[in-house]
Amino acid sequence: MIRITELSLPLDHSADELRKAIVKRLNVSDTDLLNFTVFKRSYDARKKSSVILFIYIIDLEVRDEAAVLARFADDHNIRPAPDTHYYPVGQAPADLSERPLVVGFGPCGLFAALLLAQMGFKPIVLERGKDVRSRTKDTWALWRKKVLTPESNVQFGEGGAGLFSDGKLYSQIKDPKFYARKVMHEFVRAGAPEEIMYVSKPHIGTFRLTGVVSAMREEIIALGGEVRFESKVTDLVINDGQLEGVVLASGETLRSRHVVLALGHSSRDTFRMLHRQGVFIEAKPFAVGFRIEHPQGMIDQARLGKYAGHPELGAADYKLVHHAKNGRAVYSFCMCPGGTVVAATSEPERVVTNGMSQYSRNERNANAGIVVGISPEQDFPGGPLAGVELQERLESRAYELGGSDYCAPAQLVGDFIRGVPSSEFGEVEPSYKPGVRLGDLAPSLPEYAIEAIREALPAFGKQIRGFDRDDAVLTGIETRTSSPVRITRDHETLQSLNLRGLYPAGEGAGYAGGILSAGVDGIKVAEAVVKSILSEQSH
Repeated sequence: MIRITELSLPLDHSADELRKAIVKRLNVSDTDLLNFTVFKRSYDARKKSSVILFIYIIDLEVRDEAAVLARFADDHNIRPAPDTHYYPVGQAPADLSERPLVVGFGPCGLFAALLLAQMGFKPIVLERGKDVRSRTKDTWALWRKKVLTPESNVQFGEGGAGLFSDGKLYSQIKDPKFYARKVMHEFVRAGAPEEIMYVSKPHIGTFRLTGVVSAMREEIIALGGEVRFESKVTDLVINDGQLEGVVLASGETLRSRHVVLALGHSSRDTFRMLHRQGVFIEAKPFAVGFRIEHPQGMIDQARLGKYAGHPELGAADYKLVHHAKNGRAVYSFCMCPGGTVVAATSEPERVVTNGMSQYSRNERNANAGIVVGISPEQDFPGGPLAGVELQERLESRAYELGGSDYCAPAQLVGDFIRGVPSSEFGEVEPSYKPGVRLGDLAPSLPEYAIEAIREALPAFGKQIRGFDRDDAVLTGIETRTSSPVRITRDHETLQSLNLRGLYPAGEGAGYAGGILSAGVDGIKVAEAVVKSILSEQSH
């Protein structure tokens, strides 16, 4: 296989024109090009006044590949294609003596369980929440009726927090073994659109993800795995530094010396249980802030210029960062084009927001988190759970500011910058359900965060025209940008530093941020479990 990079074509090119461009670039005849696939397609809109082109990475087969590569030996854009296939690290023996447990069924737990099942290890999945269909009904009950189900919501249940998000499938993690391709491939096999394999910022969208996750669960079960919903782990069985099993809220004990702990970043009660049991945990940085909403058309125009609305480009996104005078970094987080701001609490009498988009990304507003980085050394000194406690205090305050009924506090950008409460909306209508209450957001976050965001918004307005428009809406608060703890693990074995058999994984353990990186971490941990079990059985 040969890989071509930096192959550019106009936005409206035909499939035949792509083939012709490949043939021309390699200077071969059409019959010599045996087949090709698009590995990646992106575009650069930074200079929106000029022509926007698609930029391709193509993997292909040609006759006499060696001769073609020799001809382009000095061209760094034509090289042998890397092998991106996934190769299992082992297969379960017929006399398998134990079944690994997977705690949590978000993206990380899903892929850990899937890989274990595909290699024959018949995992048992323990998910505190409900299946994806039931969970969706419970989530809508909060949004429409202000009724919260603490174990079934945006955070907890099949699919994890990633289900009610943009379904974003891009990450900046280093991935030398192409595990991300395995994640994408499994999503496509389960019904996701094939374009996620090659577009530069792939997404599936919440309603598409529900069917995909269900299909993957069925494969795990068909391969001998087991998925237990409403099965909350409340304790660990430990013997001389070795994990022997877990205890469920029902009182049942499940025995296993290999437990993947794929918690979400909101599993605060489980963090406390682990800390009580002496599992090594440390506080880690995260970020706090608000959700900001603008008309999507305004973002499209600012980012794409004359190409705004082009069907091949879809809704435009953005990524912004500002270093404030008080030393704080303010940045956009989890930008959702054509989406909505959603109620994302998992605990009674607390308010927290997140962003979500459907596959179509055709809602009226664009939204993103505008957040300030905070750290345990500077902002929440204390024990390993100090960040958890800070989140809880801020979310309780937001609940009160929103009227103590799960509505969220909100303020117009212009009023926020000027430091005056808001009383009526302009053109931008907030999308948060069950609703917002206008007022003053300053009491909702620490003073240093308010100061930094007030400085950042006009700076962002210089990068994206209209970003600091007076009637853009800020909705509070965003606190669960990432886990406030890290359940530290050994670099080689991926087991807890002080509890053998426990494999902390994914976002809740502090090793991922988003669907793709969580899925990749699930694969890595599944492989570590397989290697450990096979090593033990060989002795």
